[in-house]
Amino acid sequence: MERITRLRVTVLLTLFCLLIGFFALRLYNLQIVQTGGSTDNVKKFYTITRVKAARGDILDRNGNVLVTNRASYDMVFNHFVTLSNGNVNEHLLKLVVLCREMGLEYNEHFPITKDVPFQYTLSEVGAAGQSHFQAYLPVVAGGLDSDITAPVLIRSLRTYYGIPNSWSDADARAVIGLRYELRLRQDITNLPNYVFMEDVDNRILAAILELSIPGLNTEESMVRVYNTDYGAHILGYIGAITTKQWDEIYKYKDTYQKDAMVGQSGFEEAFEEYLHGVDGYRVDVTTSDGTLIDQYYQVDKETGKELRPIAGKNVELTIDLDLQTTAEEQLDDLITELRETVDPNPDDDEIPDGSDAEGGSVVVMDVKTGQVLACASYPTYSLSTFREDYNDLLEQPFAPLFNRALMATYSPGSTYKMSMVIAGINSKTISSSTQYQDKGIFSKYLPNFSANCLTWTMNGKTHGYVNASYALCVSCNYYFYQLADELGAEKWDVVDSTAKHLGLGEKTGVELFEYTGYRANAETKALLHPQEGFSGFYPADRIMASIGQSDNKFTPMQLCVYTSTLANRGTRYKATFLNRVISPDYKHLEFVNTPEIISKLEISDDAYRAYTQGMRDVVLSGTARSILGNYPIAVAAKTGTAETDSGGSDNGAFICYAPYDDPEIAIVVYGEKAGHGRTMGRIAKALLDTYFEAEIMGNMNAGENQIS
Repeated sequence: MERITRLRVTVLLTLFCLLIGFFALRLYNLQIVQTGGSTDNVKKFYTITRVKAARGDILDRNGNVLVTNRASYDMVFNHFVTLSNGNVNEHLLKLVVLCREMGLEYNEHFPITKDVPFQYTLSEVGAAGQSHFQAYLPVVAGGLDSDITAPVLIRSLRTYYGIPNSWSDADARAVIGLRYELRLRQDITNLPNYVFMEDVDNRILAAILELSIPGLNTEESMVRVYNTDYGAHILGYIGAITTKQWDEIYKYKDTYQKDAMVGQSGFEEAFEEYLHGVDGYRVDVTTSDGTLIDQYYQVDKETGKELRPIAGKNVELTIDLDLQTTAEEQLDDLITELRETVDPNPDDDEIPDGSDAEGGSVVVMDVKTGQVLACASYPTYSLSTFREDYNDLLEQPFAPLFNRALMATYSPGSTYKMSMVIAGINSKTISSSTQYQDKGIFSKYLPNFSANCLTWTMNGKTHGYVNASYALCVSCNYYFYQLADELGAEKWDVVDSTAKHLGLGEKTGVELFEYTGYRANAETKALLHPQEGFSGFYPADRIMASIGQSDNKFTPMQLCVYTSTLANRGTRYKATFLNRVISPDYKHLEFVNTPEIISKLEISDDAYRAYTQGMRDVVLSGTARSILGNYPIAVAAKTGTAETDSGGSDNGAFICYAPYDDPEIAIVVYGEKAGHGRTMGRIAKALLDTYFEAEIMGNMNAGENQIS
């Protein structure tokens, strides 16, 4: 009995397996053999998607990453899939309603207001947007007058897109706006896929994906990230290509599309050729409901290589973040402190010196290479919130968007006097030992003109007999009045040529936009003061020019090149912000910038001794003594004070280089209405502290370990 039971079970199991096999075979035959494959019978959509390349990083000279990218997610429409769905309007309305409920903004550039009364907003979409709209209008409203009003167009488009009459005007307008973006990409323009929303966080992403909108997918992209709050004026920012930029520059470059993000200012713009990558092209294969079933990169027909995105190269700057930080923080502290100065005599008409300070700038340079180590301008702003703050920044006082270090031109004041000493000695008008008697008032051209020495103006005293070095040390204006008068018109070309070769009134060579400034001479006066009777370059002009006034106007960057050239005994290097260019993977050097000499000025031994000793004496016994007199590194410096055209406090300038015997670093600090140049010296000291920190600490430790 038991044996019969086992036999029956075996037979039943065998029959069951045969039955299952039969149905499986039948199913295979129906689905695979007869249809030619499960996916082959499904309607497929092939979409070429441009995969944007990552932009290169920007680093300081020590490898600190100042600007980089972070991965983000965008919501992007595949218009083929979306428009092939029968319920397009309903799906899009669900999306619009969700965005309203969550308070979300999205990209949409249909040039009609979103609420009644409908009006055109063509001026807000720019030239490219207007061009797209002009191409769109005949396609969707071909039978209507080209001068169609906005309300009539909306009514026409409601019919064209089959939007129910029961929908509100606002809902209809919102859906029309989305359909406009999708329709443009269908067959009117060659625009890439419609990016509905950028940099979407996980909460928003989940809410949108839950709607299951056909063709609306997530795509990874890159967002520019600023890892520092410093260097806003020089780092710059990126933005969409403008119509003008496209027409003049980028349409001639193979690796750019109209919607590319490019550098618009600063290093982002200057080093665009390195930072910009090459976009890739990917083929996405989807079903009618938007399901992705395959994905691969296109292949270049000529090379056979996949068109994958190639990241931009990384740019290493000459900037030292520590010095840049010191420069900006010190400028902020000093200008803020000066503005907050309490007026001890509020009843008189005068204000405390420097209490009306408006701004300032700092430039630090490697004397031996021309590399710019710091370049600061105050007031400044934050690149991280630049777009949100832009309109407010435009309205703020003292022009925070203005890069004073490169674009502001100032009278150099007494910092110009070393150039006069070199011109005087090189032209054999004087020697280093030539003495002039300071008489307080230079009265040779009375009654038409006279000029005072500052000491005479302040306390009725004079400097007595002074030579070149001492004149620099005590900043005796009278000495330079006399020198300018003896040089005269016949030798003023030597003065002009000397200043030129020292870098004043000349382009410095930096990769960013800079103003050239002016040197005081007959040509400049004719250009700036064309009024009748002012065309000549008179003795009074030369006398005032000799102390860094008149039409002498230079940028702080030029003053730093000048200071560096003085330290180099006449060898002027091209100023640069670029150190190296590194491959995207950081494994290879693509370019290494080398120092470039622009010019060499022959400076005699006598002239060199005169101005270097004078600058050293400024520190040891002159106007910089209180700041740097006991500094552990020997420094050469010069202060300068210059009158302003707008009145108020004087501008203050401080220049220096160090070490005195073997210069490495040149520093320029300039303060708008900050008062005496000595005031700016404390910023220079802080920068010297930062630069020489290791050496100073080493000397201190060595001193502590010595047995006395």
